[in-house]
Amino acid sequence: MPTASSSTTLVPPTSTPTLTGKRVAVIVFSYFPNDPRVFRAATALSETGAHVDLFCLGKGGEPKMESLSGVNVTRVGIKKSRAGKLAYIKQYVAFTAAAFAWLSKRSLKLRYHLVHVHNMPDFLVFSALLAKLLGSKVVLDLHDPMPEVFIAKYGLKPNHPLLHLLRFIEKLSIGFADLVLTPNRAFEKLFTSRSGPQEKIEIVMNSPLEEVFPLVSPPPVDEGRKKDDPFRLMYHGTLVERHGLHTAINALFDLLDDYPGLTFDIYGAPTPYLTGTILPLIDELGLQEKVRYHGEKSLTEIAKAVTECDLGLIPNLQSAFTEINFPTRIFEYLALGKPVVVPRTPGIEDYFDSEDIIFFDWQKDNTRGQDEEEELAEKIEWIFQHPIETRILVGRGQAIYLRHLWQAERQRFLRLILALVN
Repeated sequence: MPTASSSTTLVPPTSTPTLTGKRVAVIVFSYFPNDPRVFRAATALSETGAHVDLFCLGKGGEPKMESLSGVNVTRVGIKKSRAGKLAYIKQYVAFTAAAFAWLSKRSLKLRYHLVHVHNMPDFLVFSALLAKLLGSKVVLDLHDPMPEVFIAKYGLKPNHPLLHLLRFIEKLSIGFADLVLTPNRAFEKLFTSRSGPQEKIEIVMNSPLEEVFPLVSPPPVDEGRKKDDPFRLMYHGTLVERHGLHTAINALFDLLDDYPGLTFDIYGAPTPYLTGTILPLIDELGLQEKVRYHGEKSLTEIAKAVTECDLGLIPNLQSAFTEINFPTRIFEYLALGKPVVVPRTPGIEDYFDSEDIIFFDWQKDNTRGQDEEEELAEKIEWIFQHPIETRILVGRGQAIYLRHLWQAERQRFLRLILALVN
């Protein structure tokens, strides 16, 4: 079994592209350095010699301008709030206007070689309009497909007028960009099929930073495990209904009579779903001693928690978005030698099959998670009862992960950027 530490070279060394003397602007409707994909990309550009200016949201209480990890950060006083779709669109428009003003003013002085814009929203790419007219190349980084996200978040029907508008904006945005990046094959297929062209769209995966999630061997097998032995389940990520956390809690409740040592640790920023659904459900089922909510933590703290858990859960409900998404958490658990249960979806099956990871199956046309509770409980029980087989699966999953280490994805990202700006 391969092992690694933060100082181990995991891929053959290759010449690193140099961007010395290049000026890059990064625009993102998010917080920096909180978003891992934005942080990885921006610091990779800085580390290879580029001057990087980044424009993002501000939470309040932070410096309006500062330098972080070689990136010059400017924050605008617009806070992201989880509200209705119209409120989101208003925030998007306000931020896009602010980004356009900031970037246009700076472009008149600096003439950026590259502008890297991260969605959502897709139309944020047009904040680079003047910069592009002045010669900047524009990269649109499509973290997520907006129509599918809005379907999952707001239950919109496929023919809803807003979805037609979002698909039209997606096509215009891709057409405006010189290069489009996206994190997995299912997203690439989707964007190509409706917004293309294929030669403009490239995949750079959301692989974990290896210094935070170093590759380690699965822990030794405990063949003498008893039903009442401690066994820690873990979830980390955004706490929203489509991620099915209530399904996992109900599955845990169903198992506790037979496996009283089970506990469940939850990590993520507080949301209305947490306070309105999850915490009341924990109280209703009397699981206050079994389910522990730890709040939002840094990536380093999350990595430490993963090393202390026995099983990671990704209990997503079925939706247009979760069908094609590939959660980075899969690689984070596997990197640290931990098994993870995931839904059987096209987005994940593009990379794994049943010999490499533990799938649970959705029930057809069930988006509420009732029947999935039993399926998820069965998978947790199987993993508890089969430590040797589980360890083998983790090893096979790590072999898949080794093909997509951030070192390799980083090199691919930088070479795409170098080819574009040159």
